[in-house]
Amino acid sequence: MAKKSAIEKNQRRRKLSKQYAAKRAELKAMVQDKTTSLEDRFNAQLKLAQLPRNSSPVRVRNRCEVSGRPRGFYRKLKMSRIALRQLGSHGQVPGMVKSSW
Repeated sequence: MAKKSAIEKNQRRRKLSKQYAAKRAELKAMVQDKTTSLEDRFNAQLKLAQLPRNSSPVRVRNRCEVSGRPRGFYRKLKMSRIALRQLGSHGQVPGMVKSSW
């Protein structure tokens, strides 16, 4: 089980990235638009830099919803390889059969 503080920090980052998504997309579009003046693009870049760092979606870490483990993560199932193996061997994942010999 991962530390509760790490899981909570990741949840805060997820919330912030969702909150600032529209503003961030608008500023990025202004920066990348070649038809606007150089000064306006530079000001948009400065405003983008003033947003909180944790509002960037890149800083959100994929974590297992069962254990909070950050590595060995399957996106489709939203869980780690270890949690998947445990739940699969108990028969709680539909369609998954753990082989043994």
